[in-house]
Amino acid sequence: MTSINLAPLLEASLPIRLHVATIVPAFLIGTWLIFASRKGSAPHRALGAAFLALMVLTSVSAAFIRSAVMPMVSLGSLSFGPIHLLVPYTLLGVAGAIRAVRRGEFRAHGAAVRRLYFLAILLAGAFTFMPGRVMHRMFLGG
Repeated sequence: MTSINLAPLLEASLPIRLHVATIVPAFLIGTWLIFASRKGSAPHRALGAAFLALMVLTSVSAAFIRSAVMPMVSLGSLSFGPIHLLVPYTLLGVAGAIRAVRRGEFRAHGAAVRRLYFLAILLAGAFTFMPGRVMHRMFLGG
């Protein structure tokens, strides 16, 4: 059995640690919201608000993570790569999910939340396991 090595995370920059601290609960809550919750119930609404808040915090922290892979633009100490395109995508997705639910457009709301979950969490999360990245070092070594 392989053990998890927390050292890469504990040694990572503050933006990376904040990013992990917000995305892990967002992943867990999002999984429950999409696959197990009773849509429209009080717990769904409360945890849905927490999920969207966590996604905003995750996006803000992501903006401060230096791109180590294919940087496109550097602004002072900040370096942005293709993965950073998910920052505005996520913020706009959160706004869209809120706007849709406030208008009673529940199908559009659900679609917006599913896009956030599958693209901004699962797809982006898969890239964190590339060699040299913190999650790769934590779970796969190297």
